[in-house]
Amino acid sequence: MTVSLTGYGVYTPDRILTGKEIAAESDIPEDVVTEKMGIREKHVCPPDDDHATDMCVAAAEDALADADIDPVDVDVVLYHGSEYKDYVVWSAAANVAERLGAENAHAVESYALCAGAPLAIRQARAQLQTGDVDTALLVAASREEDLVDYGDEDASFMFNFGSGASAMVLERDAGDRTRAVVHESAAVTDGSFSEDVVMPAGGSKQPASHETVDAGLHSLTVASEDMKERIAPVSGPNFLEVADVALDASGFAREDVDFAAITHMKRSFHDWLTDELGLNADDHHYLDEYGHVQSVDQVLALDEGLAAENVDPGDVVLFLAAGTGYTWAATVLEWRG
Repeated sequence: MTVSLTGYGVYTPDRILTGKEIAAESDIPEDVVTEKMGIREKHVCPPDDDHATDMCVAAAEDALADADIDPVDVDVVLYHGSEYKDYVVWSAAANVAERLGAENAHAVESYALCAGAPLAIRQARAQLQTGDVDTALLVAASREEDLVDYGDEDASFMFNFGSGASAMVLERDAGDRTRAVVHESAAVTDGSFSEDVVMPAGGSKQPASHETVDAGLHSLTVASEDMKERIAPVSGPNFLEVADVALDASGFAREDVDFAAITHMKRSFHDWLTDELGLNADDHHYLDEYGHVQSVDQVLALDEGLAAENVDPGDVVLFLAAGTGYTWAATVLEWRG
């Protein structure tokens, strides 16, 4: 029994924020923003439009059309995007299912922050393999750029946060409608980083109040002084570990990877990682025109790779991601076209 990716879609808002504008707002030199941080530009949402569900619906409509699937044939809608969405304590998945007309689907959400795409695929594949569902729609969106304070130097590694959405249709035994065969996944978590990146107020530990708003506690920040020093030695090895484990379980090795869709990160780390994986310039796409769009990154990179004709039938595609917490995750696909 084969689990297949049969369609996908992406959506990004129209408004663009350039690296030059980020530099001016943050007082960081423009060349540092564009070259070191790797942000030529990114898409950002207007305050009163392009909420998480709006973007998910747009991406999902394209994915369903790509897969030639009617919404009523979807069995589960799985949201794996940002927890910062239209409302708090709320199911974006249910809202997306309703707006699409997926009346026979149950809705569920799964959070792994920026590591979400490989793990959502892993979760849906397991359901499809057991026969629990036949068709799964995976949706994700992020507009966490709203939570970035460009005056907070400690949060500068989050200045790349952009906005957008993705959707994927996974099916069991899709036959000649298969765009990619879904293989194995791997993940590793180091929970010692679980309280390093937070929005200080708004949760049960520090509920929202006039005082927390006045104190500027509703932006994402780094709560520890030594996260950068602690994460530097472990992040690279963990990326490579999950890549190797997922590839090996799928019957492949690093030298078999034809294209890698990787979470946006600073340019030097991206270059180091692609070198370690043995990738050539056309074997990956650096998302410096999008920034980091949480668990949307992998589909954005795949879409750009396809547009550039860098992904061909028979290619092994590696989805590689990491998210605060910290979790590193990988999933292997075999592209069919």
